[in-house]
Amino acid sequence: MTVAPTTTRNVEGGRSAGPSLQSHVREYLQRLRGGDMGSLPAIAGLVVLCLVFTLLDDAFATPRNFANLFGQGAQTTVIAMGLVFVLLLGEIDLSAGYTSGVCAAVMAILLTNHGWPWYLAVLSALVTGTFIGLLLGGLVAKIGIPSFVVTLAAFLGFQGVLLMMLGGGKNISINDDVILALVNKNLPVWLGWVLCGVSIVAYAGVQLYRAQSRAKQGLVAQPMSVTLLKIAAVALVLLLATLVLNEERSINTLITSLKGVPIVVPIIAVLLIAGTFVLQRTAFGRHLYAVGGNTEAARRAGIPVDRIKIYAFMISSTMAAVGGILVASWGNSVDPNTGGSNVLLYAVGAAVIGGTSLFGGKGRMIDAVLGGAVVAVINNGMGLLGYSAGVKYVVTGVVLLLAAGVDALSRRRAAASGLG
Repeated sequence: MTVAPTTTRNVEGGRSAGPSLQSHVREYLQRLRGGDMGSLPAIAGLVVLCLVFTLLDDAFATPRNFANLFGQGAQTTVIAMGLVFVLLLGEIDLSAGYTSGVCAAVMAILLTNHGWPWYLAVLSALVTGTFIGLLLGGLVAKIGIPSFVVTLAAFLGFQGVLLMMLGGGKNISINDDVILALVNKNLPVWLGWVLCGVSIVAYAGVQLYRAQSRAKQGLVAQPMSVTLLKIAAVALVLLLATLVLNEERSINTLITSLKGVPIVVPIIAVLLIAGTFVLQRTAFGRHLYAVGGNTEAARRAGIPVDRIKIYAFMISSTMAAVGGILVASWGNSVDPNTGGSNVLLYAVGAAVIGGTSLFGGKGRMIDAVLGGAVVAVINNGMGLLGYSAGVKYVVTGVVLLLAAGVDALSRRRAAASGLG
């Protein structure tokens, strides 16, 4: 668990004496030695993987392939975002993959077979996901059935439900332009730059406001140089990404033009911001961490543990529904394999690889995004190099094992240093 910053005040002025850059770096290194690795392993792994694949295949670092990564990793990333809420409790949701398939099927059937407008079909899919989470969470929290058993049963049951909904092995095509655009279309170039600028300004505003707020409350804040460095780093990443995505990616520009930020990017960004706000700025988020850290202590403190668990499963299944909608958009259809195969394994792996602990009490929404990026890069890069699916599974499994090992060792070092 992360140790809260110590509250100190300046004796003369009544405000905190901000730490120097040197002391901040020293404190950060001390946290690393104490086992608080954060997202560092995922970021380092992502950088190394990108460098390796770029050196081995020139096609990896092209704008066209960079844009494809977002579509390929969207479902895994969004489902992993939802799983973070459940994993923070020390629980598991093995049904998230097929939940996404069932919700995607609900949307596809209403769109194609019944002619519903896209917004009602999408709303129905989301409501279906929320209801599934309510059912699973109720069985876990109110009856006391272990989440592994409940969601494993749901994993098996939803496979059958999906088959029955699709009439055995049928494939339902999606022709709605709005749904297809979610993953397959791009924003206008000018809008991509506008969103980039707004994102940079918003991030800078939040960071500066947080630093000013801590100073007014007399709390120790990170040095302003560190805050400015973070803002500069985020701005550089966003500017470079927008620049690359706004380049022409079409093979034949005489037939069609293909440039701009994929629409799925701001969708994932909105989900990331909303989920981060819920976890870090609401009572529900604080209670979620408390229950994951020590359930009995949280119960004695008056936290409604059962309600927190139910809400977490509802969020997880609703996010799975969003993932199902995105994968249906990416594939232009829904079939009995939607949400099956390796979807669940990759989603759980993405959350853990990003830094979310399987033991509960530790994790952030950004972990799912980073982990999803790692999984997408592995699949994409090894596909470009011509490796078989078997090799991809082995490599992804090794990366997941390393991430789980880092988590276990970090917890052991944190406990030994008194930070756990």
